[in-house]
Amino acid sequence: MSDQTTRVVVFGGGTGSFSLLQAFKNHVSDLTAVVNMSDDGGSTGILRDELGVLPAGDVRQCLVALSDSQEIRNLFNYRFSEGRLSGQSLGNMILSGLELEYGSFAEAVRVAGDILRTHGRVLPVTLGNHRLRLQDGAQLVKGEHQIDNYKVEHRTALIWLEPRAVLNPAAAQAIADADLLVIAPGGMYESILPIFAVDGIVEAFAASSARKAYVANLVNKPRHTDNWHVADYVQEIERYLGEGAIDTVFYNTAPVPQELMTKYVSAGEVPVSTDPERFTEVSARMIGVPLVASELVLPSNAERGIVRTLIRHDGELVWQAFKKHLGV
Repeated sequence: MSDQTTRVVVFGGGTGSFSLLQAFKNHVSDLTAVVNMSDDGGSTGILRDELGVLPAGDVRQCLVALSDSQEIRNLFNYRFSEGRLSGQSLGNMILSGLELEYGSFAEAVRVAGDILRTHGRVLPVTLGNHRLRLQDGAQLVKGEHQIDNYKVEHRTALIWLEPRAVLNPAAAQAIADADLLVIAPGGMYESILPIFAVDGIVEAFAASSARKAYVANLVNKPRHTDNWHVADYVQEIERYLGEGAIDTVFYNTAPVPQELMTKYVSAGEVPVSTDPERFTEVSARMIGVPLVASELVLPSNAERGIVRTLIRHDGELVWQAFKKHLGV
């Protein structure tokens, strides 16, 4: 496969997807982001509750990542800092307005993609209006925002959607046509697993003849993935997709910049363990390469005031690893 003909689908929605999509758009002529649709906190949650629209936040991030127009990117990233709109994202408001105007979130995303002049498509994984649920032992946690702030106690914790949501037909077609399926790094219980809890996606993933790669997280998330090894991430995803569903795993071997590590270790964010002795627990080919961004990634206007790690993947390094080891 060559850069120009490879059809790539990236699953995710958070900052991990953003980093990958920003780089991949420069190398892939047929690029699709299949995006989580479970967000119900912050700006997105307010718009969902007040207007009855679908969650726009993760879709907006992916659209911005695929755009080369800095002025329009800044517009969609703008977040109000005072007044009644304090904390509200202008990009989320635009997407919600387009949904109300056209009566379709899918059409809203298409129009927003035209406005942003994106290199690639952004497809909601589902167009159903659902809420995320997590069962952790006897504890039922309702909503992505509540789950984000909840301490997961059991490795048997399960994610599902209520009411049940079905796979967006356009996303199903993109998966069927793909040469490479990429699971982006991201929050396990709020970003990645909700995608694979959508009815039909497990079957679509299994039926695809594409190569299937996972880019592992750089650091563990406190209260969700404390002390996890990269094998734990693979096993958790394959609890939903099926054992052996992932062909190749790329994990980081470069040290995290010290100024970042000092800050985040104190908050409980420590690098994902990559000790080789546990690699035999998964069937995927494990490839260790430098993947961490060497420069401090400062928050954009859209991220100010939001608790989020600044330890990021270097999307260009990820793509070069794909090129070298997968032949894309």
